Amino acid sequence: MLQFAPRIDSRLVAAAERLDNETTPVAETNRRVGAVAAELCLPRPSYEQVRLIIIRAREHGRHPSSGEVLLDIAFRSRPPTAFLDYLVGTLPAES
Repeated sequence: MLQFAPRIDSRLVAAAERLDNETTPVAETNRRVGAVAAELCLPRPSYEQVRLIIIRAREHGRHPSSGEVLLDIAFRSRPPTAFLDYLVGTLPAES
């Protein structure tokens, strides 16, 4: 029996955003997110949930993780204040 979760774990949201590719159909990304959910022993999200996450991510751009922001600061591609912007939520999304 399949299980569907009403709320998606944040790790699966991040996986959906990371696995999304504009040239790949949403259905394929959904299958890949389902595989990640199985690996993490989490309930598989519905196709509709994954589709909405992907649409939102495509509209708003990809938000970097805290690790990515810190790495960019270490390599001096972002100013040190970028981490504060990340924490506050004002860091612009990547296109």
